[in-house]
Amino acid sequence: MSLKAGIVGLPNVGKSTIFNALTEAGAQSENYPFCTIDPNVGIVPVPDRRLKIIENHINTQEVIPTAVEIVDIAGLVRGASKGEGLGNKFLANIREVNAILHVVRCFDDENIVHVEGDVDPIRDVEIIETELALADLQTVEGRLEKARRAAKSQDKTEIARVAALEKVEAGLSDGVPARRIELTDNERELIFDCHLLTAKPVLYIANVEDDDLEGNHPHVAALRERATGEQSGVVVVCGAIEAELAELADDEQQEMLEGLGIEEPALNVLVREAYRLLGLQSFFTAGEKEVRAWTIPVGATAPEAAGVIHTDFQKKFIRAEVYTVADLEEHGDEAGIRSAGKMRLEGKTYVVEDGDIMHIRHGA
Repeated sequence: MSLKAGIVGLPNVGKSTIFNALTEAGAQSENYPFCTIDPNVGIVPVPDRRLKIIENHINTQEVIPTAVEIVDIAGLVRGASKGEGLGNKFLANIREVNAILHVVRCFDDENIVHVEGDVDPIRDVEIIETELALADLQTVEGRLEKARRAAKSQDKTEIARVAALEKVEAGLSDGVPARRIELTDNERELIFDCHLLTAKPVLYIANVEDDDLEGNHPHVAALRERATGEQSGVVVVCGAIEAELAELADDEQQEMLEGLGIEEPALNVLVREAYRLLGLQSFFTAGEKEVRAWTIPVGATAPEAAGVIHTDFQKKFIRAEVYTVADLEEHGDEAGIRSAGKMRLEGKTYVVEDGDIMHIRHGA
């Protein structure tokens, strides 16, 4: 399972600077087969310190992190839902992603013109939300018309679909994104084929100046308040600094981070938060050939995790040998873990925990 996240924002908010920094950092990641799929898509490794801990205790040839796919989506302007600017391309691209990384300008700089004339994070957020909601309304209205015709035959499924669509239509008309409209699982399934843009989870990226790395500016405070109200998150990033960090060798990067008084690039936090946004977690496999992180949904069972490695492993799953990174740190290696009785045997109903290290046993 992979995460595909789209970076969106108004023109001149630093969106492409952050995308370029992410992909440049990905290109320099050791032991990772970085690739750029096309000029506006990149694969970025998910930073995970646990991989280094595992490597320190298990001799291996290669370390492979899990990754996210990041799409730099065309800048949006007012009227995008009606095809203004690159609106049609914007809407088509955003339909294909699982999550939205919304870059919001939270710095004042008279040398960088704002498309709306001045800096106002909440207005900027609302411009994009409005365009997405208008596009969703067009989709829902078209789907509702078909569902109402189908419901005339008294088909129970279509009658239920009409009710669900009418609920979403009312919410969107009131300015409520689809992700915040209360729907049952069945209702969500009935409208799934609408692929609503405002149903996608959102993480806000507050792009700040280099003297506000903690995000103390009132612009950031306003964005945080907005995000809290809609149960979204905010990551503070200085695009200019991250772009510079991404081009440095590891030792130079560490020196710059120490000079700035921060532990790691903000982009590391951003990638991890994007990864969590969809309720994803990692488990690890470890051996002489490779130490590798794998992506699974929170709540996945051991057979489902095995299926991420290979579909046959899920079908022929027998059991999993499981231990933790903490076990490895305490006992030194797998032999020590076994001697201490900490190597667990788990069956088909086991729910995998974030950070589990697993050996999958399966039939031939």
